[in-house]
Amino acid sequence: MADLTTNCAGIISPNPFWLASAPPANSGAQVQRAFEAGWGGAVWKTLGQPIQNVSSRFGGHTIGGVRGAGFNNIELITDRPLEVNFREIYETKKKFPKHAVIVSLMVETEDEWRDIIARSIDAGADGLELNFGCPHGMCERGMGSAVGQEPRINERITSWAVKYSTVPVLVKLTPNVGDINPHGLAAKHGGAHGVSLINTIKSIIGVDIDRFVPEPRVGTQSSNGGYCGAAVKPIALHMTAQLARNPGFRLPISGIGGVCNWRDAVEFILLGATSVQVCTEVMLKGYRIVEDMIDGLNHYMDSHGFATIDQMVGKAVPAYSEWGDLDLNYETVAKIDATKCIGCQVCVAACHDGAHQCLHPQAGTRVPRVDESECVGCNLCKIVCPVPDCITMTQVDNGWAPATWNEHTTGQGKLRPKKGAH
Repeated sequence: MADLTTNCAGIISPNPFWLASAPPANSGAQVQRAFEAGWGGAVWKTLGQPIQNVSSRFGGHTIGGVRGAGFNNIELITDRPLEVNFREIYETKKKFPKHAVIVSLMVETEDEWRDIIARSIDAGADGLELNFGCPHGMCERGMGSAVGQEPRINERITSWAVKYSTVPVLVKLTPNVGDINPHGLAAKHGGAHGVSLINTIKSIIGVDIDRFVPEPRVGTQSSNGGYCGAAVKPIALHMTAQLARNPGFRLPISGIGGVCNWRDAVEFILLGATSVQVCTEVMLKGYRIVEDMIDGLNHYMDSHGFATIDQMVGKAVPAYSEWGDLDLNYETVAKIDATKCIGCQVCVAACHDGAHQCLHPQAGTRVPRVDESECVGCNLCKIVCPVPDCITMTQVDNGWAPATWNEHTTGQGKLRPKKGAH
C-alpha cells in the first residue's frame, strides 16, 4: 500500500488528515479519541485570552438534500483556561508522539505572542497555526480576519511568531478578500513555513421568518458568522490553487474547506495541498469518518501509481490556466444513451429555458433529440440529468487547430465559426 506519511512545512503526521481548529479539537479527550480513530494530526482549538461564548452558536441548512452541507458558526476561540489547555496538549502529545499536534493561536501584542508561543512549544506543540481568519467576534477586537485582511499586519505578526518559535509556523488565511495572493505572499515575507486555508466565510445563513431574527438566534438577536461545510469547497479549492500556481509563493499548504470524503481530500492535494483539515463533516458524523478517508486515499494512490503523498501534491496545478489560455476550438456536444434515458424531459426544460435550445422532444420515443448544430457543449443537460452517465459530453473532431483568445487577439490563432444565435 502507498505511504500516507505527510510532511507539511516540517510537521510530520502518519497521514494527511488533520482535525481543523474548531469544536472537534477543543480538548485533550477529544483529540486523543480522534487519534485513536486514525486522524494523523489535529489543530487545537484556538488559544488566546479565554472568552465567554454564546448560546445558540451553530446554524445549518440543507443543500440538495444534504443536511448541514452549508454550516455557520458564531463561536469564538477557547473558553477554557489556558493552563488546562496546555496540560491536555502535553498529555496528548505524550500519549501520541507520532501524531501531529498543531496549536492555533490568536492574541494581540508582541509580548502576548512571545508568551503564548513559548507556552505552546513547552507543552509539546509540533507546529503553530496563526489564526488570521476568524470573521466574527474576534475581528471586531482587532484580531482574526482584521489581521488577515491587511497584508502589512499579517507580515508583521507572522515575523513575530517566526522569531519566537522553534517549531514550524503556519498562517491561517481568511477567504474574505478579493485576491488571496497578496495575503499568502505577506505570510511568506513574514517568514511563515506554510499556510492553511481557507478559514470560514463571513455570512448570515438564514432568517427566522416568524421571529424576524437571523440564525442562529441568541435571544432576540444574532450576528454574522463563519460559513463552512461542503458548500464552501469550490471557494477553498480556488484559493488553494491560486497560491499553489503562484511562482512567487512556493510554500506548503494545508487545505481546508468542505472536505467530506477521500475524493475531496484528493482534489485539494492535486491542487497543491500537502495536508487537509476537516471540521464540519466531523461535527456532523463523528471522528470515524477518517477510516473511509484513509481507505479511499490508499486505494486511489495504488490505482494511480502514487507511492507517496508528495508525488500527488500539485499534480493538477499545471492544468489550471487563465480563461484566455483555453482552447476555443475544442468542441463537445451532448450524447444521450437511449438505453438509460427515463424520458423525464428535465434536460429539455433546462436546455430550452436556461441554455441553448438544442434538446427537443421526439414523437414516439421518450429520448430527446440533440440538435448538434446548435449544441455548444455547455454541460447543463448532464448536470440536471437524474440518471448517472445517461448524458455525456463527447468531443467533436471539427478540423480546427487549437486556438486561444490570447492567440486570436494577436493574430496567431483562427477561431472556428460560432454556432447559430437565437
